[in-house]
Amino acid sequence: MVKKRIRDPEVLEEAPPPKSGADDSGSDDDVDMVNVEFEWFNFKPDIDFHGVKSLLRQLFDVDSQLFDLSGLTDLVLSQPTVGSTVKVDGEDTDAYAFLTILNLHEHREKKVIKDLTAYLVEKAKSSQALAPLGNVLASSSQVGLVLAERLINVPAEIAPPMYTMLIDEIEAAVEDKEPYEFTHYLIISKTYQELASALDEEDAPRTKKSKASKTNRETFYFHPEDEVLQRHALALGSFEYSKDEGEGMADSKRAFSDMGIKPQGSMILIEASKFEGAVKAVGEYLSPPQ
Repeated sequence: MVKKRIRDPEVLEEAPPPKSGADDSGSDDDVDMVNVEFEWFNFKPDIDFHGVKSLLRQLFDVDSQLFDLSGLTDLVLSQPTVGSTVKVDGEDTDAYAFLTILNLHEHREKKVIKDLTAYLVEKAKSSQALAPLGNVLASSSQVGLVLAERLINVPAEIAPPMYTMLIDEIEAAVEDKEPYEFTHYLIISKTYQELASALDEEDAPRTKKSKASKTNRETFYFHPEDEVLQRHALALGSFEYSKDEGEGMADSKRAFSDMGIKPQGSMILIEASKFEGAVKAVGEYLSPPQ
């Protein structure tokens, strides 16, 4: 029987402290800020199903329809002592963010994990930089699949305590002889590229398009912590979604008035011996100013 490791969100030293509104007097150019106190909780299946499923759908974007999201959500929630949700209005509300880890080898016979693993192997073939990932997934390595997502307006500062708690929970689980002794950590995430609006191009004079303009686009990160994690990676790269609807769809996801964005999937593979150092680096990078 799994022993539950209870976490009290009010005594988490690693959690970002709530901001005080006492010193919020700034210039007229300051953006209005809403002070929110975040709380960390274990997963609760009877409460978190719909919130976590919605965040998983956001994480996998258009390719979420390729998987049994309900089955994947149930699997996440079946591990109540490993991983966290972040909430604002108490434990009995939907999560604003979550982070967890799944043992791909342990759950390899479950259909949703079979489908997800086959998908990841196929995407690893799309880039030479991701080639080592395919070899690891095809072996008997103990790969921990890290799933993390948050609502768009949730600050990145919540990421360090979530990752730190995950390491502590994995250590406790291993002590309890649970299957969380990994050789590698595979983080699924998202990146995007900014594109000139196709709508604007319709009104512009026709010119010869440069192929280089497509291949040399800069990649941006939805999750700032990914920039740090990738420095510790054995393999990393972005990939096109299978259900990608083309560059024209970017107009419906404009980041700015004159630009659209094209989301992509992202994978970061980190060896177990380097994961704790990567998490520490994330904390140093994203720690809120004192």
